[in-house]
Amino acid sequence: MQHAIAILDSGVGGLTVAKEVMRQLPREKIIYFGDTARTPYGPRSSDQVRVFTEQIVDYLIQFEPKMIVIACNTATAAALTYISEKLTIPVIGVIHPGARAAISATKTGDVGVIGTVGTIGSGAYTAALKELSPYVNVISEACPLLVPLVEQGLFRAAETRNIVERSLENIRDTSIDCLILGCTHYPFLMDSIQEVMGDKVKLISSADETAREISTILYEKGQLAKSDESPVHQFFCSGDGEIFKKIANEWLGEQIRRTPVVWQVSTFEE
Repeated sequence: MQHAIAILDSGVGGLTVAKEVMRQLPREKIIYFGDTARTPYGPRSSDQVRVFTEQIVDYLIQFEPKMIVIACNTATAAALTYISEKLTIPVIGVIHPGARAAISATKTGDVGVIGTVGTIGSGAYTAALKELSPYVNVISEACPLLVPLVEQGLFRAAETRNIVERSLENIRDTSIDCLILGCTHYPFLMDSIQEVMGDKVKLISSADETAREISTILYEKGQLAKSDESPVHQFFCSGDGEIFKKIANEWLGEQIRRTPVVWQVSTFEE
């Protein structure tokens, strides 16, 4: 039995992490869960996000994964420590990998972070960045309009550019030389964000660094997949399966296999 890497997100954003794991670790089986029925997590309280995250983890544990990846910045900030203490398998988030990548990239020490209201309000990125480099100057901006764009599959729509520009107007003219995309949905909007910020600002997606961290941990534990057979990934969502499948197919560039979700979100407390 091949034990999978379980990846969870508030919706389709974590597919950016899944895509990078597929690229860097093509032998690894992925089980993905997107909580599309309850997205976005950003405006919700940290307690509620922690409950939602625990519910999804409890669902994924039935597949006996070898690792849990919380591929949602809001959920990472609210629930990573709690979930890590609950499980015996490795649990990683996306905030510290993104912070490490930004510290490596910045030349001026002025680092920008954009994310959901929940992620920015938690101060998790500022704490992670200053833990690595106490003299870094962090400029943060919440961008609540961007996740709904991605969840609706509108990341290439004509109106997207204007919404991105409005969302970034406060951070665009600051002194930052790199910008952390502090939400895994945002790489879907990478082209528009880069166009608005300009070529002098390097965009940091935590997906690359997260995949490297996954590889390192599995190597150290002797758990890297060894089979030469292509893995059959499984994708679950709690909301509209057709929208999810369309976005996943477009982003991953392959036909994915989506196993129907067997639990009902309506049974959970909102």
